Formats: sequence, C-alpha cells, structure tokens
Amino acid sequence: MSIAVIDYGSGNLKSVAKALEAAANSINLRSKIMVTSDPKIIKESDKIVLPGQGSFRDCFLGIKKIPELNETLNEFVLKKKKPILGICVGMQLFAKTGYESQETKGFGWIDAEVRKINNINKKIKLPHMGWNEIELKKDCFLFSNIKNKSHMYFIHSYEFMTQQKDCIVATTDYGNSIVVSVVKENIVGTQFHPEKSQKNGLRILENFLKWKL
Repeated sequence: MSIAVIDYGSGNLKSVAKALEAAANSINLRSKIMVTSDPKIIKESDKIVLPGQGSFRDCFLGIKKIPELNETLNEFVLKKKKPILGICVGMQLFAKTGYESQETKGFGWIDAEVRKINNINKKIKLPHMGWNEIELKKDCFLFSNIKNKSHMYFIHSYEFMTQQKDCIVATTDYGNSIVVSVVKENIVGTQFHPEKSQKNGLRILENFLKWKL
C-alpha cells in the first residue's frame, strides 16, 4: 500500500510520516509512505493524508501555488473516491469557506465553514491547546477500539462548523461543542493531531490504514 503525505509547505510532515510508519508496522502492513507534492505520485497512491498547521487561508493558498495539486486532490477525492485523512487545518480545508484572516474558499467537499471558536466573555484560552476528551457521536471505523471520552491532543483557534449532522463523528467541549472528527464516504478528518495523541492517535492511524472502501 502506498500513502502520500501531502507537502504544500504546511504541517509537521516528518512527525505525521513517522507516526504512519509506526502504525503500519504495528499492524504488519507493508506500506510505502511518501511525503510529496508530486501530482503523479499522489494520483498513483492508495491513500493520502493532508496535514495542516497555520491559517486556513495560508494553507489553501499553499496548495493552489503548486501546479496541478488542487486539481489532483479533487480528482483523487471526488472522481477516484480514494481515502483521504485530513488533520487539523487539513480537515478544515474540506469546508466550503474559511474565515481566518479573510474569507477564503476551501475544497467544498463537505458543506461547512470554518470560523473562530466562540470565546464568550473570554472564559477560554485561544488557541485551544493541549489534551481534551472527545465525545463519540456514532460508530465509525476510525475510532474502532477507542473508548468514548478518550483524550486527544489539540492546537487550534478555529472550528469546523457544519449542518451535515450525519458527517459528525466526534465532538469536544471547549466553551461549546466543537466538531473534532468528520466522515463522508471516502473523506475523513480529525481536528486533533493523531500523530501527537500517543496510543489513541496511533490506533486511529492504524484504523485509517486498515480502512477498505
């Protein structure tokens, strides 16, 4: 199995790639994990992981600056229907629109928008950084063998907001209920960082690698 970790100048790519390698080894999966922005390699991959750190706008503009990358990702996800895992801003880019810095169009794979976490009366700290427990909303392969109320590692100030309730897999409570995992057909995402979430994060990556559509 070949897995492409998309390199568009954002995200802790080495950390993600190493975590994927550890996950593959733990389930005895023969895999080739490549950090790449090459459209040809991406097209030929079995699965892709889209990390992301920084602002929604900077991340999406970073993708659009690389020739054919935007088109390749759309083809991979929408036409070929191959699995993709978005992490942090990588998941946020699934939305139609982000409002960090200024209004910016995303991929639009899920009917959603990304807005700053509502910090009413400044009772919470932003960015939301550190460990927080998640509430599983429905059964999903991504959280197989993971207990409800498990803790995951977060760092973000903006949240993924969608009315497509059937896409929401998990939430966390941070001032209000925040969507932290989504699934739609071949598209899955986590707001938290599996590569930083120790054993539970490793298990999520294992589950993604084992996922068969």
